[in-house]
Amino acid sequence: MEAWGLGMFMISACLFTVLLWHPESPVTQSITSPFLRRLLTGIAMGLTLIGIVHSTWGKRSGAHLNPSFTWTFFRLGKVQKWDALFYSVGHFAGGVLGVVVSAMFVRTYLSHPGVHYAVTVPGPAGIQIAFFAETGISFLMMLTVLLVSNSPRWSRYTAPFAGALVAAFITFESPLSGMSMNPARTVGSALPAGDWTALWIYFAAPLLGMMLAAEVYLRTRGLNQVFCAKFNHHNNQRCIFLCNFGKLMQPKEQPTFSNQI
Repeated sequence: MEAWGLGMFMISACLFTVLLWHPESPVTQSITSPFLRRLLTGIAMGLTLIGIVHSTWGKRSGAHLNPSFTWTFFRLGKVQKWDALFYSVGHFAGGVLGVVVSAMFVRTYLSHPGVHYAVTVPGPAGIQIAFFAETGISFLMMLTVLLVSNSPRWSRYTAPFAGALVAAFITFESPLSGMSMNPARTVGSALPAGDWTALWIYFAAPLLGMMLAAEVYLRTRGLNQVFCAKFNHHNNQRCIFLCNFGKLMQPKEQPTFSNQI
């Protein structure tokens, strides 16, 4: 399920990158502003993420789609070791297969230099800026997910919050690092493209940023305020994690008062 989830995300990324960035695309020719094309790409990918999270399989697996998410929740005590390992294998397999399947349909359009298999590489600002940018957006994403998913009022909106951040990051941050936050997503494009530029950034920065966010959350809220590792828990699908989501949604007891004589 996790392999399918990231695979579908990568198919969407490849197709929308071709549609919005290939020089022969009528959309590219009609929308000359790179900023506007990034905005449209971001909206498309944000909606893709929301759709996967709320799909039947996304509800079942938790829709991590990212080994950095999974290992951060392992650090938080919500994912068991073997689950984290196999989730990660699924992520990398799904990322590569998603791009390979896309290439079967759009062929040379995907390999065109203007599209380049939707690779994530550092922008003109350089490798150091790309590293700090990837760390920063990964930190913001993980902290937002923890704050929202562990709120009884807002937890059902975790996917829209995450999707909105994906859209914003692609729009504003992607010129710095390509906007990955996900080593499996980066490898998915890098392998068929044969482009391993600064690969270490996309392994180190997302995990560092998300682990830092987890530490901030733990020091401010506490471990007992991490209830589960699912993006969307408002469904009847089985949960495989070390879950305590039911406690989050229990109505709080109202204080009782008695008159004493």
